[in-house]
Parts: sequence; C-alpha cells; structure tokens
Amino acid sequence: MKTLVCMEPGTLHYGTADIPEPKEGYATLRIRRIGVCGTDLHAFEGTQPFFSYPRILGHELAGELTDTGNAESFEIGEKVTFIPYYNCGHCIACRSQKPNCCVNLQVCGVHTDGGMREYLHVRTDLLVHGDGLSLDELALIEPLAIGAHGVRRADVSPGEYVLVVGAGPIGLGIMEFARIAGGQVIAMDVNPQRLAFCKDKLGVNHTVNALDADVKEQLMAITGGDMPTVVIDATGNQKAINNAFYYMAHGARYVLVGLQKGELMVSHPEFHKREGTLMSSRNATRADFEHVIASMKKGLVDPNVYITHRVDFDEVVDNFESWLKPENGVIKAMISM
Repeated sequence: MKTLVCMEPGTLHYGTADIPEPKEGYATLRIRRIGVCGTDLHAFEGTQPFFSYPRILGHELAGELTDTGNAESFEIGEKVTFIPYYNCGHCIACRSQKPNCCVNLQVCGVHTDGGMREYLHVRTDLLVHGDGLSLDELALIEPLAIGAHGVRRADVSPGEYVLVVGAGPIGLGIMEFARIAGGQVIAMDVNPQRLAFCKDKLGVNHTVNALDADVKEQLMAITGGDMPTVVIDATGNQKAINNAFYYMAHGARYVLVGLQKGELMVSHPEFHKREGTLMSSRNATRADFEHVIASMKKGLVDPNVYITHRVDFDEVVDNFESWLKPENGVIKAMISM
C-alpha cells in the first residue's frame, strides 16, 4: 500500500508498506478521506509538541471497513470514522471517564503512525458509525469535536459573550458550537480574510483584528463594558495566549484549546482580581463526537463550508507547503484516497 511519511521537518516522502493483516481487537479501515489539520502542519514545520520523526501524519479520517475485527454492529463496507486517541483504559483519567487526557495517551498521527496511507488498523472500541454522513463529513467530525469539547469545558450559557481567539479550523468549530450553545460569539484573528470568512460563512456578528491598537476598547463596546465572560484560545501562539488574559471579564473562564511550547505569562494581580478560571481542553470524547454528528444531521453545522482545498493523495507533496501560507486562504485541505 502507499504511504506518506514526514521524515523530518520540511520533508514528506512517499513510500510503500504491507497491507495490515487482521488483528484481534482491531478493525481494518480503507482510508478514503484525510483532513489536514494544524497538528499536521505544525509537525511539518517542526513546531509540534509531543512529536518525533519519522511519522505518518493524519488523524482526521474517514474510510470503509474492510475487516470489522468482530466489532459489534459494524459491517464490512460501512463508511466510518474513529476516535484517534488511543487511551490505556486504567489510569486515573480513564477511570474518571476522561480518556481524552489519558496519562498514557497515544494520538494517531502524533505518537503513533497515522492515516496518510491506504489502510489503517483501528481499535474496535474507537470506531464511530457513519450514520449516513458523507466521507467528507466524517473526516471533519474529529476537528469539530475538539471545538465542541472546548465549548463544553467552558460551560457556555445562552446569551453570554464568547471570545474565540484564532479563526483557523479549530477556532471556527469552537465558534459554531459556542453559537449552538447560545453564546454571542466574538471572533478574533490577525488575518482579515479569516475574519471575513467568520462573518460571511458562519454568520459571526462580531469580529476583532488582534493587531488593532484598540482591541480592549472594541471588546468593551461589544460587551456593553463587561468584557467576554468566556475566552477560548485556538491559536497555539504564545503572544496571543498571554494577551488574552487581559480580555477576560471579572469572573470569566479562559479555556486553552491551542497548544504552544512556551510558558504562560500573566500578571498574577490582574488574573487574581478577576477571580478567573483557567482550563485546558485536550482532544474530545465520544460524547463530543456524538454531539457533532447530531448537529450535522440537524443542519446546525455545514461541514462542507470548511473545505477550501482538495487534492488527491499523489498530489500532497507538491501542495503541502503551500497550505502553510496565509495568503492561500486555506481553511481545510481535504485529501482523497
């Protein structure tokens, strides 16, 4: 079978490997769609934490079952996706029903080889039924579930202002599910194209360019002088993460979905006087996947809005680096196998 390996930062290489043999407890998935996410792009750049090379990238996947591994209720030929977070099942997080932050977590395409290949073994307990969704839609469930999980962590209430910093694919998903939860979304980014996308495609009423000199004043005006009661970062940018502490209302919750390698820097008195709550949000759970699927089926989310670039598997090497360039307007690149 064909494979695509990130050998080192900046280098992708096509190769071949044997088709995986049937294995107890694992289904075999013929990969049909691969969504390219920030993790893949950051790995290519060499800025992704928790990463080692060489690595087959890809964890936003959809495909067809060629072997069910005796998984109950699944059938050969069925279109499926899966939860790409391999948890251990026995650590304190798993025992607390938080497999998404398992102590021994192995994320497909990050800690273990991912789906940029024709066939992949998938643990049967992590399979997710396609439920009539298209291959494109199935490949977008995982990134949208990350957004849904961040919103659930923030416990967004109807009517409150939710500032989402970063209008990449994960940030856009956060905006969608904050809206579904009833929040009044404020999109912040440094890219005017992305902010225009938020308004035109997602119907976000309030946008702020983080490079403006009067960011705080704009947020005050939007929120009636209160500032946002929920701030969610989806940038993975150290400066953006540190700045957003000052955009919190008193009593606000700040959720870090984006991840960067450096330290958090904040004035303790500024954070303390707000009695702020700081949380991280890692990956997603099956409940989040189910919430995304239900939202798609109800028409609350149109996943096709996100796909701005399409290529065949054999064209990935020639196009991958271009997806890093903001001027190319990439929201989501989708690979067909």
